[in-house]
Amino acid sequence: MTTLTNLTQERRLVTAIPGPKSTEALKRRTEATSGGLGMAIPVVIERASDAILLDIDGNQIIDLGSGIGVTNVGNAAQRVVDRVIEQVQAFTHTCFTVAPYMNYIEVCEKLNAMTPGSHKKKSLLVNSGAEAVENAVKIARHYTKRPAIVVFEHSYHGRTNLTMALTAKNMPYKEGFGPFAPEIYRVPMPYSFHWVGEQATITEDAIEMVTHKIDKEIGAHNVAAILIEPIQGEGGFIVPPKGFLPALAKYSKDNGIVFIADEVQTGFARTGHMFAVEEEGVVPDMVVTAKGIAGGLPLAAVTGRAEVMDSVHASGLGGTYGGNPIACAAALGAMETMEEENLVARAKHIGEILGTSLRELAKKYPVIGEVRGRGAMQAIELVEPGTKNPNTAAMNAVVKYCQSQGVLILTAGTYSNVVRFLPPLVITDELLKDALSVLDDAFASL
Repeated sequence: MTTLTNLTQERRLVTAIPGPKSTEALKRRTEATSGGLGMAIPVVIERASDAILLDIDGNQIIDLGSGIGVTNVGNAAQRVVDRVIEQVQAFTHTCFTVAPYMNYIEVCEKLNAMTPGSHKKKSLLVNSGAEAVENAVKIARHYTKRPAIVVFEHSYHGRTNLTMALTAKNMPYKEGFGPFAPEIYRVPMPYSFHWVGEQATITEDAIEMVTHKIDKEIGAHNVAAILIEPIQGEGGFIVPPKGFLPALAKYSKDNGIVFIADEVQTGFARTGHMFAVEEEGVVPDMVVTAKGIAGGLPLAAVTGRAEVMDSVHASGLGGTYGGNPIACAAALGAMETMEEENLVARAKHIGEILGTSLRELAKKYPVIGEVRGRGAMQAIELVEPGTKNPNTAAMNAVVKYCQSQGVLILTAGTYSNVVRFLPPLVITDELLKDALSVLDDAFASL
C-alpha cells in the first residue's frame, strides 16, 4: 500500500502562530461554521504523524492533546491506515443491523476479552462517547426496571440531552440548553485538592456521604446505575482517593445497581493500564469506551455482562452508522498497535517523565497548586499563590505561550484553571521533554 513519508518528530516554527495561511483560512472558518464551535489553537492542520501536527504554513506543532485523548496510537498510525484503506476498498457501509460484517464482530470479541473481568461479556458499537453513555443508561434501566441514575460532581459524560443532564458543569456544556432528562441524581465527588474534611479519612467520609444520599434521598432500590469516570476528564483529571471506586462497586453489587465505568477518556492504555479501573482491580458491570478505540475514526462501545446486554429486546439497540466497517477496521488496527508496541508500558514510562517534570515545575512555581493523574493522563491545577483560589488568567497565559512556541496543550476543570496533558502514547522522550521545556518557559514568563 502507498505510505506517506512520516513527519519528522520535531518541533519547528517557520511563521508566527497563527501563520498567514492559517489566518486566512480561519476567516473562512468564521464565515462557514457555527459560532458555537470552540477552538483550542488557531491553526489549520494539513497533515499529522504520531505526535506532530503540520499546519498549512509549514509549522510543526507538538501535540500534547491527542485530539482530546483520541490518537493514543499516534496520528495516522500505520496499522490503522492500512486497515482503513483495505476496508474502504472492500465496502463502506451496509448497516450492521441490516447486513452484518466480520470486523464489527471482531471488535466486539476483542472488547469482551480485554475489558476487566472473566465473566461472559457482550458489546454494542455506536458512534460517539455520548451515544455510548446513553445506551449504557438505556440498557441499565431496561435490565433493572429502575429509573434513577447516580452521577458525580465534576463529571462529564457528553453533550446530548441525556448526557448534558449527566454532566456537572453548566458553562459551556449546559447553559441555555435545558430542560434536561429527569431521574438524574448528583452526589459528592471526593476531590482531594478542594476537600474540606480530613484527608486521612476522605474515602470513608465520601462513601458515607454518597451512600447516605442514595439511601435517604433516592432509595437504592430505585437506582438503575451508578455512572462514574475512573479519573474525571473535563472536571480536571480528578483522581478518586484509593478505595473509593472499590467501595462504590461493592455498594452497587449489594444493592442490585449496575456499576458503569465511563472509560471514554481513560481507556485504551491511557493511564498505564488498558483501563483505568484496573488500578484497584475494580470489575464494572458495564464499561463505556470511545476516543482511543479507533485511532481517530468515530467509534464507541458499551461492553457489559452478557445477562445485562442481552436483557434488551431485539432491535431495541442499534443505529444506522453504529460500528461502521471503516471505523471497525481502524479499531482493529489501533488495538493491534497497542498490543504490538506495548503501549500500556509506554504510557507508564511517559507518566514517569511527565509526572517528574510537572512536580519539579510545581516546586519552582507556586502558581501550580497540584499535580495529579496517572500515566499519560496528567494535569496541573493553577491557583493564586498561597491559596486554592482558581487562577484562570495564569492558565490562559501558559496555554497562549505554549501555542506561540509550537506546543498544543488543552485545558479543563470545573473552575477553568487546569492544564491537562494527553500526549500520544508513541511520543518520543525527546519530543516530550522539548514540550516540557517550553512549558517551563511559559511559567517563567508569567
